[in-house]
Amino acid sequence: MSGLTNNSPRPTDIRLHQASRLLEIKFDDNMECMLSCEFLRVYSPSAEVRGHGHGQEVLQLGKEEVNITGIAPVGNYAIKLTFSDGHDTGLYSWDYLYELGRNYEALWLEYLGKLSAAGIKRNN
Repeated sequence: MSGLTNNSPRPTDIRLHQASRLLEIKFDDNMECMLSCEFLRVYSPSAEVRGHGHGQEVLQLGKEEVNITGIAPVGNYAIKLTFSDGHDTGLYSWDYLYELGRNYEALWLEYLGKLSAAGIKRNN
């Protein structure tokens, strides 16, 4: 993921829909996305999820019912999400959120494939 530049898209609106467990993000280049709390949790940019290098990622299991319980701004470049399972160490930069939104379908399918390869069935 590239670093934030002056030309990087920035969110103009971020809304949490807790009942449907979706985070709605609108960017200043008119891109809009709806990211599930489960998706954001399993793709957390934290070291706990990503590990400390390629191949050290930790597959997140049982996150189907996770919700976001807090959203805090971090400077002018990111948000910190707090999840209902207690996870709160990932900083989601604008660039990272934009990439997640742009690549949502491919990343979601990749996650489902990793679960399947590990013999794990989702609860819903």
